[in-house]
Amino acid sequence: MPNDVHESRLRHFPITLMPSVMGLAGLAIVYLKFQHFFAVDLPLGQTILYVTSGWFVFVMATYGLKLAKYPAEVKRDFLHPIRINFFAAISICFLLLSIGYLESGYPALAKVLWLIGTPLHLLILLLILYRWFHRPHHIGGFNPAWFIPVVGPILVPVAGVEFAHPEISWFFFATGLMYWLVLLCIFMNRIVFHDPMPEKLVPTLFILIAPPAVGFIAYMKLTGNLDPFARVLFYFGLFTGLMLLTMVDRFRRVPYFVSWWGYTFPLDAFTISLFLMYKVSHLVLFKQAALVMTVVTTLTILVVLVKTLVVAARHGICVPED
Repeated sequence: MPNDVHESRLRHFPITLMPSVMGLAGLAIVYLKFQHFFAVDLPLGQTILYVTSGWFVFVMATYGLKLAKYPAEVKRDFLHPIRINFFAAISICFLLLSIGYLESGYPALAKVLWLIGTPLHLLILLLILYRWFHRPHHIGGFNPAWFIPVVGPILVPVAGVEFAHPEISWFFFATGLMYWLVLLCIFMNRIVFHDPMPEKLVPTLFILIAPPAVGFIAYMKLTGNLDPFARVLFYFGLFTGLMLLTMVDRFRRVPYFVSWWGYTFPLDAFTISLFLMYKVSHLVLFKQAALVMTVVTTLTILVVLVKTLVVAARHGICVPED
């Protein structure tokens, strides 16, 4: 491939590809749970985790090279009202890999990843909030990608309860939870009373599942009790999933965009929440639902992964974005 083509692809390497790491890391955790609950002796989760770690290093290195050679393009990404939110996915990936390695029996590595991801996410969140507060925005530009920065704080306690004082985890959990509720109100206003979202962003509707599902997991880590608030988080995530199921025909008509990766991590989070709900409630129904969702989540990620590889092979990924 000519050098100028390589340079063009590097220049347009998308920050929006970072959720692919989130989706694959979440799938690794799903299979770590699956191995435990169904007594599977194959190291499926560990294998996915290692491959995902390699992919994360590649994506980070490539985007770092883009920063070194084309800082103006990275700045343009950060100033974009939608793409800015995907910078938070970088720190979220550290947190997810931390959870994965903790589940896999590598607490030292998990702690290092958590110690990187936690302050990094706080910094990124503060920078994003500064832009939200001090730059004009149009309600038509609001979409579920704005939830990505607030999912990160809710993730912190999942591994954080093992590595730091509980008050630190409560700080992040409270921050993420309150901003999720604020953004949920804004989203309902935008989706009901304004123009429909662009087709490219329709897959991001799945992001709505992630905050309550992750919130349930984090809250259970913090308290260890299936109390009424834990149930509110879990069942709101369940309802959101059912609501999106009624829109499946709408999702099927969306042509491939990198935003298809928006389907993946929320499905991971919901599946993991089902495993946890079975563990604390002992209702076999949740174990069966977790098995079904493991299959659904796996097939969804495989479809998105294969489609991404096909489009990438046709040079349809690293291209100028609108």
